[in-house]
Amino acid sequence: MDKNKHKAMRRERRHHGIRKRVQGAPDRPRLAVYRSLKHIYAQIIDDLAGRTLASASSQEAAALAGARTSNRSGAAAVGRLVAERAIKAGVATVAFDRGGFRFHGRVKALADAAREAGLKF
Repeated sequence: MDKNKHKAMRRERRHHGIRKRVQGAPDRPRLAVYRSLKHIYAQIIDDLAGRTLASASSQEAAALAGARTSNRSGAAAVGRLVAERAIKAGVATVAFDRGGFRFHGRVKALADAAREAGLKF
């Protein structure tokens, strides 16, 4: 089996395990993170209603700030942006869904920046 295919399958398996435990509700929606090789994406999701309440990505954060997208500073910009939008939408507390990715590097930078901007995990 191809090494990259096996790695992606393991991440999907971890993600399914996390999703069994983490569910977004109206009082505590889910902060879902997806990390690609070039970009990072974050969404605040109410799973019961099936609605995305706020979202941000490094593609738009780069356009706003002119920063690189594939590093920790770009991920931190996304974390701040999604936290600002969530607070504007009336969300103060979230459940963090790391999407099967390790809580390290860009994922950790996004989470720390969202906490600093006012979100509670």
